[in-house]
Amino acid sequence: MGVKTTSRIVSCLALAALTVAGCGNKAGDEKPTNGTASGAPIIIGLDEDSTGSGASYSTIAGKTIRLAVQDVNDKGGVLGRPLQLVVENDESDPTKVPAVLQKLAGQGAKALFLQSGSAAILQAKSTLTALGLPAIAPTGVTATLVQPPDNELIYMLANTTTDWADVYCGAFKAANITKLGVLTDDTTTIAALDKALLPALSCVQIVATEKGAANASDLSAQVARLKNANPDAVLVTSVGGAFEVLAQNTLGSQMKGTKRFSLASIGNQPSSWKLAAPGALEGLIFMGSINTANPRTQALVTLLKEKYGKDYDITAYDAQAWDSVHVLKQAIEKAGGVDDSKKLNEAIQSIKGYPATFGQANFTLSFGADKHLGADGPCGLSLIEFGADNKPKGPWATFQPPCNK
Repeated sequence: MGVKTTSRIVSCLALAALTVAGCGNKAGDEKPTNGTASGAPIIIGLDEDSTGSGASYSTIAGKTIRLAVQDVNDKGGVLGRPLQLVVENDESDPTKVPAVLQKLAGQGAKALFLQSGSAAILQAKSTLTALGLPAIAPTGVTATLVQPPDNELIYMLANTTTDWADVYCGAFKAANITKLGVLTDDTTTIAALDKALLPALSCVQIVATEKGAANASDLSAQVARLKNANPDAVLVTSVGGAFEVLAQNTLGSQMKGTKRFSLASIGNQPSSWKLAAPGALEGLIFMGSINTANPRTQALVTLLKEKYGKDYDITAYDAQAWDSVHVLKQAIEKAGGVDDSKKLNEAIQSIKGYPATFGQANFTLSFGADKHLGADGPCGLSLIEFGADNKPKGPWATFQPPCNK
């Protein structure tokens, strides 16, 4: 792949990211209205990275959070009251998080959605404790987000990197992979994720780890060094976007025939697929959460296509965002309102067996005083393989996670 082609891909991805982040109320991202609900609105805060390193996935989830809020309002709201979002942007910058959350609280938010990078959300924990506001991190995957200290008010839905490690190890064993190379970006989000994930991959020998800048225009040197280490497979860990496309293009060209794995990022960013070189994603296996055998996933697919067009590709970010809104709705109903934050927090902890919109058909979410991670088992995950058309073709036939550990 030539320099001009690489530059064009990077430029196009940057433009696409700016388009998503900067177009305000366009493209189905309307501010939710009251619908058929009446009475005083229930104000919910959304900390959404719309311009930083996590924007490529946060804006997808943010759009579906808005859609879910509108759906709730159209169906009468919560306890007859409409949900109203107030939104701020932390740019996935941990230093900006306290001020952002305080601003949302100052605007009347009674609960929060933390849709940003993991490193930023980690910084939110102590501020949540000070504010006394419960919060859900719709697409968070780092287990430390819901572990002590200061975890009393924060919740996650998705399987964490601990489950990811178990699933990757099951996959590596099934595919006879014993030596692994790792290609990673330099974002704080991925640094935190790698710190949790890579040491847990004790099932393989990591023979080389290479890092590139998130805005890199050339990864040839890093991939050459990975190739010299002779791994059985390469795992790419990145927030997605331009880096991921460049990584897969380079790996597909220089290490053709070597098995490739990735995080959820590439599978959840359909705008990136068409920017990859023809066939560059073929055979790539990513950690997915969308399983169309789940009837609730099918229903959300139908709704999203009606809203955004028949070519819309659902992502885990859509499903997790949707479920976050409805988990909070259920908690508000259980608590009888939002004025007592302690009662609302206890109501979240009382939710058991919520049928999730992502994962396999029998995957559920449950919470408790000592269970702030909703996932009930590892079958909220699926390993998905890309086809020759640079689109996901379905579950990887070699291995899939079981529903029970």
